[in-house]
Amino acid sequence: MIFQRAELLLGNEAMNRIARQRIIIFGVGGVGSWCAEALVRTGFCHITLVDADRVCTTNINRQLMATTLTVGQVKVEALKERLLSINPDAEITALQKVFTEETAGEFHLDDYDFIIDAIDSLKDKATLILQACQTQATFFSSMGAALKLDPSRIRTGEFWTVEGDPLARVLRRKFKSKKQFPQRKFTCVYSDELLTNQGEITAETEETDPMFHKVQTNGSLAHITAIFGFTLAGLVVKSLA
Repeated sequence: MIFQRAELLLGNEAMNRIARQRIIIFGVGGVGSWCAEALVRTGFCHITLVDADRVCTTNINRQLMATTLTVGQVKVEALKERLLSINPDAEITALQKVFTEETAGEFHLDDYDFIIDAIDSLKDKATLILQACQTQATFFSSMGAALKLDPSRIRTGEFWTVEGDPLARVLRRKFKSKKQFPQRKFTCVYSDELLTNQGEITAETEETDPMFHKVQTNGSLAHITAIFGFTLAGLVVKSLA
């Protein structure tokens, strides 16, 4: 039985609850991909993956489904294939879409029990936070996982109390300036560590990373992004167990 060890720890009742939950993950890069992996390995069967990008070579150092064999593939499709190889009976929905203020209505957030935010784009992240907090779903969000090295400094906290994370600070400033605020509190995964890039962005990086023109490019490592993703999954499991 695939989930025997999980059931041994959590019990049959919790495992049945887990199997019924509907989860949507926005962003399946360095954080979201590992979150999805942990959820499927724990027994979650109904997961929707949202990401518009394709796998590129600069993803290989930190994203679960990114390998030399998957470069060029649609990220959500590559991850779906991986997750179904773990549990062929899972219901994995892959949406190659961007969540924005204009497309938000396409995702029917009220249909989900859990909403996971692993989006990089500041504007889209702010929109998701506002809209997710209007639903009945449990909502968890990842703050910035780049420019980190020390796993012992990764922690969880309520959004308005997060300290030392530049992304949380900018988001709070954005909400205040627009006088638009999340309608309820929510938990974030974050780290108060902030390093600086030691290398340089090269022409090769710019050409091989389709996201280069969209977001600032910062260094990031698999052991950090994976812990962020695993922690998000752990928050989901803990809330049910």
